[in-house]
Amino acid sequence: MQVAATATPLIRVMAVGKHYQLEKTQAPALIEVSLDVGEGERLCLMGPSGSGKSTLLNIIGCIDRASSGSVVIDGEETERLDDARLSRFRNRTMGFVFQSFNLIPVLSVFENVEYPLLLQGLPSKERRSRVDELLQKVGLAEYARRSPENLSGGQRQRVAIARALVTRPRLVIADEPTAALDHATGSSIMELMVDMNETAGSTLIFSTHDPSVARYAKRIVRMLDGRIDSEGEAA
Repeated sequence: MQVAATATPLIRVMAVGKHYQLEKTQAPALIEVSLDVGEGERLCLMGPSGSGKSTLLNIIGCIDRASSGSVVIDGEETERLDDARLSRFRNRTMGFVFQSFNLIPVLSVFENVEYPLLLQGLPSKERRSRVDELLQKVGLAEYARRSPENLSGGQRQRVAIARALVTRPRLVIADEPTAALDHATGSSIMELMVDMNETAGSTLIFSTHDPSVARYAKRIVRMLDGRIDSEGEAA
């Protein structure tokens, strides 16, 4: 099933399949999934647990590889890249926000946000400028030297968002970004991500099973049993 975006595609997912080996059988996670995502789009993958939305995000985010089909991001055929080139491409092009935050506990808030810039080899002055700017935007400037373990869940997710955006990525991927948060905190996190999408112009793809979170998207793609079930504009 082909789902076409109205904008020029930044991402083209073409007939992607993914299966996992379970003893002597293969368990399909994705079945012939095709999807276009436009530059600057705000897209939600929605579906119940096990529908394939996280698997699709991981493949788009070059964290996992498809078993079949192809993914083209910003003109790059990702399945042709070896692990080293894929890692560089991912670091240069994408930012990730995970529901489990994935912060490094031995690093301060500032250092967690700075880390992707160290991987890019940016000079110290530019790193500091970008980190200070993002921590100010997410309302955590005064917590820069704190350990993530001394922050609330909502504050940790804000750190994760700052880390995802500090490289000024073309694409931001968020897998169930509000799942570990209460409703009020989750709403503030989504409003922050929408604001960043609108002001920075980064393409935003996020997953959820919660209709109240999905409404922050402009387009919703519903998944079921490893396939795209339907798509349409958010209400």
